[in-house]
Amino acid sequence: MKQMDVKPAEGRLGVLVVGCGAVATTFMTGVLMARKGLAKPIGSMTQYDKIRVGHGADKQYLHYKDIIPMADLRDIVFGTWDVYPQNAYQAAVYAEVLKAKDIEPVRDELMAIKPMKAAFDKNYAKRLDGDNVKDCKTRWDMVEALRADIRDFKEREQCDRVVVIWAASTEIYVPYDAAYHKTIDQLQAAMKADDREHIAPSMCYAYAALEEKCPFIMGAPNTTVDIPAMWELAEKTHMPIAGKDFKTGQTLVKSGFAPIIKTRNLGLAGWFSTNILGNRDGLVLDEPANFHTKEVSKLSTLETICKPEEQPDLYGNIYHKVRINYYPPRNDDKEGWDNIDIFGWMGYPMQIKINFLCRDSILAAPLLLDLVLLSDVAARAGRYGIQRFLSFFLKSPMHDFTQGEEPVNNLFEQYTILKNAIREMGGYAADEEID
Repeated sequence: MKQMDVKPAEGRLGVLVVGCGAVATTFMTGVLMARKGLAKPIGSMTQYDKIRVGHGADKQYLHYKDIIPMADLRDIVFGTWDVYPQNAYQAAVYAEVLKAKDIEPVRDELMAIKPMKAAFDKNYAKRLDGDNVKDCKTRWDMVEALRADIRDFKEREQCDRVVVIWAASTEIYVPYDAAYHKTIDQLQAAMKADDREHIAPSMCYAYAALEEKCPFIMGAPNTTVDIPAMWELAEKTHMPIAGKDFKTGQTLVKSGFAPIIKTRNLGLAGWFSTNILGNRDGLVLDEPANFHTKEVSKLSTLETICKPEEQPDLYGNIYHKVRINYYPPRNDDKEGWDNIDIFGWMGYPMQIKINFLCRDSILAAPLLLDLVLLSDVAARAGRYGIQRFLSFFLKSPMHDFTQGEEPVNNLFEQYTILKNAIREMGGYAADEEID
């Protein structure tokens, strides 16, 4: 074992969550309950998973915290921004994800988490009507106001480090445009010119976080950090970035099940995915312009796993359709149907049906915890720029599309990349191949 080169996790870790809705409050409540011993952080890789390190007589299976220095749950301090002014307790009750018995024991802590005014543009989320919003003249003013928020929070809560994670709604789609998104200078100029078409509010959060030396994680399908200017800023500030879109339900199934079809060399004719969802996320996605952003992220999974150019007989003509339907009676209890048409020997057709009745925020909460803790480790390990090892947790992993790089969407390949990164940060050799 070589010497581990990761700074220790000393002091308090601030976690600033953009959005104080169902996902954010379920995450915060779960962490607060877990550190009191009143709940278990089930689903969290950082709290439960073990990784093999060493070989032969030296072989051990260790929890992540025994390989790399991770922040303890007791050292986490929460803050948030939201367009609605309700504190985290009120928001958690309103979300109706958790029962009263799982909220009341940490009522006081949640009530103390009061959302700061959001940097918001209603054109990017037309279904939201909150008034807890900053009065900023330009996008650059948004950046400066958010930077001040981060500094004030860090000082007020006496945090040694801060991670910023987006758990807010999906914005309308902003395609990459080299005239505005290629360099830091272009991005900054567009912000100062208040270019509201090419600069989404989420870009202001990311820019502010990186300038304040905070890792930034994009948990929605927004193209916020999927632009070269943001990669350049992450390199300049030596900060990690990760995204995009938490991989919770249907895409988790897809990224794990598609490799079965591919490994068995069965053909795939079509994959139809549809969801019903009734929470605030479902409401926002009921707007076609916002759904398009989600659709782009969900559609990328199959093609990069099956690679039709390598096996045209099997995957050369896949029909892939994704739908999300807003259905208020279900609230946070999302239901996902996958109808998969495959074919086998001599082209004979077969079908697979998957019906996943899941709880959106219950699946998302542990992902937020893992992404926050591992981004914090990455920053202390001196890793900056795109953190590809966090693809395991994300629906549409970041990649350098300007160089023709393809994202890795195969869940098992992603898991190998995750384990190797943790081994390396812990001073062990990466010893699993991805091929």
